[in-house]
Amino acid sequence: MDSPFTSSLSLELALVLLAAAIVAVPLFRRFGLVAVLAYLGTGVLLGPDGIGVVRDPAHILGASELGVVMMLFVIGLEVSPARLALMRKPVFGAGGAQVFVSALLIGGALLFYGLSWKGALVAGLGLALSSTAVGLQLLAERKELASEHGRLAFAILLFQDLVAIPLLAIIPLLGGVKNETLSWTMVGHAISALALVWFGGQLLMRRTLRVVASTQAPEVFTATALLAVLGSAWIMQQAGLSPGLGAFIAGVLLADSEYRHELESQIEPFKGLLLGLFFIAVGMGIDLDRIAREPWLIAGGVGLLLVVKFSVLYAVARVARLPRGSALMLGGTLWLGGEFAFVVFQEALRVRLLSAGNHDRLTAIVGVSMALMPLLLIALDRGLRAARAARPEPPPAQPAFDVPAADPATQKPRVLVAGVGRFGQIVARLLAAQRIPYVALEADPKRVEDVRRSGGRIYYGDPTRSDLLRAAGAEHIEVFVVCTDDPESNLQAVRLIRRLYPQAKILARARDRHHAWRLMDLGTEPFRELFGSSLEVGERVLRELGVPPEVAAGHVRRFRAHDEALLQEQYLVYDDDAALRRSVREARAELVRLFEADAADAAGKDRDSAAADDAAGPPPNPER
Repeated sequence: MDSPFTSSLSLELALVLLAAAIVAVPLFRRFGLVAVLAYLGTGVLLGPDGIGVVRDPAHILGASELGVVMMLFVIGLEVSPARLALMRKPVFGAGGAQVFVSALLIGGALLFYGLSWKGALVAGLGLALSSTAVGLQLLAERKELASEHGRLAFAILLFQDLVAIPLLAIIPLLGGVKNETLSWTMVGHAISALALVWFGGQLLMRRTLRVVASTQAPEVFTATALLAVLGSAWIMQQAGLSPGLGAFIAGVLLADSEYRHELESQIEPFKGLLLGLFFIAVGMGIDLDRIAREPWLIAGGVGLLLVVKFSVLYAVARVARLPRGSALMLGGTLWLGGEFAFVVFQEALRVRLLSAGNHDRLTAIVGVSMALMPLLLIALDRGLRAARAARPEPPPAQPAFDVPAADPATQKPRVLVAGVGRFGQIVARLLAAQRIPYVALEADPKRVEDVRRSGGRIYYGDPTRSDLLRAAGAEHIEVFVVCTDDPESNLQAVRLIRRLYPQAKILARARDRHHAWRLMDLGTEPFRELFGSSLEVGERVLRELGVPPEVAAGHVRRFRAHDEALLQEQYLVYDDDAALRRSVREARAELVRLFEADAADAAGKDRDSAAADDAAGPPPNPER
């Protein structure tokens, strides 16, 4: 008897998402496991072979494939031509060797097992891919992203993300869904769809986003972003290609645009929910009865996957001249299967390159490898530490895949400038002149366009939104400079940054003294926007009135020091009106006394100088 929950697809979706997000994900994270495993486990539990809450996972799987499409769009946003050119040797050298050698070995084993050459090719390539999310998360948690094996791991994962796109594109063609053969008509449709998405996107997408951004309507921008992703995917699907390829191309077209971070922040919530739903649907489709009947076959598959990938990764690292310990850590970080393999296997099943039984076996192999990954890496790390303690390792050789010094536009930003009006532009220009990598956010699309036309690294978006800060890479920022025009928005951005990144250094533009005091309440160093220029004008006025330049400069320095000290003193009582008024009167009187004392000192020096001149007599006549 079917569960009453199966009568409504919306109830199914709500149930599985809530169960995964509220119960499974925190539980798995507590044991050091990744969210993907939580989604898969939830799918297995709720699926037909579990407690049977959902009897027909095909409906959920169809809707959840949108998560894969959006994941590929976000990957495309991260792939810029400049970044690829900079890392071409480690990406295409080490990454290409790892993927194709691993695929050759694993695919050969699958061909010997009995798969067709097409199925073995696709499955071998799918198993050769590692989990980008899991690998980078583990490296970040262990603070190893900047290490030798961390940099090479990133390059290999980047190549895997790239090679996954053509892999998804050729699966429908290899499957020959209609007549099991390729035809020139199918190839023509595929090329036409690629050209339409590429050139149509270049001509229309940025112009459309610019018009929509000028409306200042966030919901319309979200709808436009979804239209760009889903429209590109639909065009590819109509040509018989993977819809994810269209989404990836759309992301690449917008990777260098000023709307990149805003698009990523808008798509991320949909991507996360739908991708989680996709993994849940995959878990629901796992045939537990078959796996229970073939435990040794699954265990052998997991062992083959780990041994082959670990060996290939270790060999690639040694060829790249990484030390033995770093090579072992590279293998231990990337020898697992990846979440993208589920996408590849599902697509291969759809076009009948894989049977249902082999699909279930391969999915189980990847899932088990991901479950074992954290435990195996911990054991490997402990073994390496014990070995290093017993015998120190020789100094490393120069890596073969040496990444050259990057252009600031391709490096991770060290400074985030929020707001690039008349104040923030000066800061950004100074950083650019020093070749310091930075990223700037501005909510006014017209200002973004003007600054970007002059070569500034600026993106459209509201710096008071946490998702946009994360998309802009705020976790890597060393200094935040908040320069927004509106004081309330300025305070809101500072408050958000202080909450999300409590150890961050924040420098903020202040409209006036009261605004500066409120910023100081948040542990921020304020800079009054007109203070410096007003002092410059005041110094010029004194000089025009006949005050000697060095005396005028001294007066300005004295006034600046006095006022900055006063700002700190009044900060202690700025919420007490009576005390603040009394402080203002006392400060004004003290400033008058300071300048009177300066004038008296200057007059005394003038009298002493005149007396010395009289005692020395008249100057000699040079004509004598």
